[in-house]
Amino acid sequence: MKVQIINGPNLNLLGVREPSIYGNTSIEDYIKELKNIYTIVEIDYFQSNVEGEIINKLHEVGFSYDGIILNAGGYTHTSVAIADAIAAIKTPVVEVHISNIYAREEYRHISLTGKNCKGVLTGFGINGYRLALESLLINS
Repeated sequence: MKVQIINGPNLNLLGVREPSIYGNTSIEDYIKELKNIYTIVEIDYFQSNVEGEIINKLHEVGFSYDGIILNAGGYTHTSVAIADAIAAIKTPVVEVHISNIYAREEYRHISLTGKNCKGVLTGFGINGYRLALESLLINS
């Protein structure tokens, strides 16, 4: 099984950015943990602060991978283009948010991308990525 994790803007700063919201673990360390636990899964990781690069990655892997875990960050609430890219591909996408977007500012309560995803996980901290991976494994 091949799974692509895609992180959007500012998520390269996990572990140092607002630890009270996002925790103290870097995404690189967490991905290493996932790879050690899920040895039967090939996990690839991509992060970009640029909307078009996220769309290009969705197009690139969206017909050949078994699953995509997407945390589009702030683009979740603003990007019709990323939502359209998710709708256009065949690979199932699970949307992840580290914080509970419904417990934050009102503009974060709307996910433009979520309606095109297989499911949405929000508020489980960094372990949301593991839960998303489990859901892809169960439903593969």
